[in-house]
Amino acid sequence: MKIVVVGTGYVGLVTGACLAEVGTEVTCIDVNTEKISNLKNGILPIYEPGLEDIVMRNFKKGRLNFSTSLEESIEGAQVVFIAVGTPPGENGSADLKYVLQVASQVGSSMKGYLIVVTKSTVPVGTASKVKKAIKTSLEERKASYDFDVASNPEFLKEGAAVDDFLKPDRIVIGVENEKARNLLSHLYEPFVLNGHPILFMDIPSAEMTKYAANAMLATKISFMNDIANLCELVGANVNEVRNGIGSDPRIGNRFIYPGIGYGGSCFPKDVKALIKTAAEFKYNMRILQAVEDVNDDQKSVMFKKINKHYNGNVEGKTFCIWGLSFKPQTDDMREAPSLVLIEALHSAGANIKAYDPVAMPEAKHLLGDKVELKEDATSAADGADAIVLVTEWAEFRLPDWDLIKSKLKSNVIFDGRNIYNRKEMKKYGFVYYGIGHGK
Repeated sequence: MKIVVVGTGYVGLVTGACLAEVGTEVTCIDVNTEKISNLKNGILPIYEPGLEDIVMRNFKKGRLNFSTSLEESIEGAQVVFIAVGTPPGENGSADLKYVLQVASQVGSSMKGYLIVVTKSTVPVGTASKVKKAIKTSLEERKASYDFDVASNPEFLKEGAAVDDFLKPDRIVIGVENEKARNLLSHLYEPFVLNGHPILFMDIPSAEMTKYAANAMLATKISFMNDIANLCELVGANVNEVRNGIGSDPRIGNRFIYPGIGYGGSCFPKDVKALIKTAAEFKYNMRILQAVEDVNDDQKSVMFKKINKHYNGNVEGKTFCIWGLSFKPQTDDMREAPSLVLIEALHSAGANIKAYDPVAMPEAKHLLGDKVELKEDATSAADGADAIVLVTEWAEFRLPDWDLIKSKLKSNVIFDGRNIYNRKEMKKYGFVYYGIGHGK
């Protein structure tokens, strides 16, 4: 089977590489000539565990190819995946410009029957727009090829995307007829040998499923952060509360860890887009609006703790930031809480030194001279007045605290992810601040 994947970001590159891994012939398309050239030379545009190995192995075997030309790559293909970006517009809605551009190009280039699958996260109704764009292009060239559209939203966690694709807990596909269903079922058969299902449904339901899933996870996070803030006021310990409610199977223990807010390319964008979609139908998503409001506030919680500790004056103080990416196992800093914290500290006149295991190039690009980037966690702590743990990378969990203390000016730590035990940190001689700890 021959597949074309348009877009070489997180979704497109992982999709193409993993489909090639099971023997499919895949060509990944991108308009960025430098990105395609780099991929051919083994230079990936993103950091994702396991992805480089799978890309290079399949490229060398000839199953995975890269090109800037959809027209040259589409001949003989049976399926085209659209996996381009859908950035939020100024009003919060998903910008479909790139998706519809690709759809038009498919209509201009196709030479036979195709299934055109939206892999990008798109609002309900997008498949109809994709179909219209393809039909318009076909009519302009006076061609009458048959095609089907489908929706196949991704459920890939950054930092575990390869495993998620190869061993999915479910595959959601929206189709309009048996022909598309049968072909896509055949394509995905190697990925469901673990017994997990392919869930076929109508296209609007598939489009909605992606948004609903991300919105639910974001809701759990914001709910727990709201509880954590209340715990501090009433003298409770949110870690104990989390254990208490997480043991209830109706609630579960995932996504109920308090912190300093969610970020990344999915949750913030998708929550906004779902709120906007509802507004277009004159419906107010009251819970999701609260989820977004809580998250926006939560990103400022750590700065408020820092500012309070220093009696409202952090000017001239030096802070060591551990972790810059929005989560571990990725270099993605989109909507990262670190950006909000660093901007607040910088505006208040503080000095900032920072370290992240993989996000340093992205940090340099985004932060410029606002931050002094260091080569490791220990050097970032050298001369600092306090440590601020922002991203819970594994290497931050058990540092040599005696060595770290010898580097610091004063023993203060602000733990934005509650990865340290408050009592143990006090034994080490630290003034410790976590999230959701009562006095």
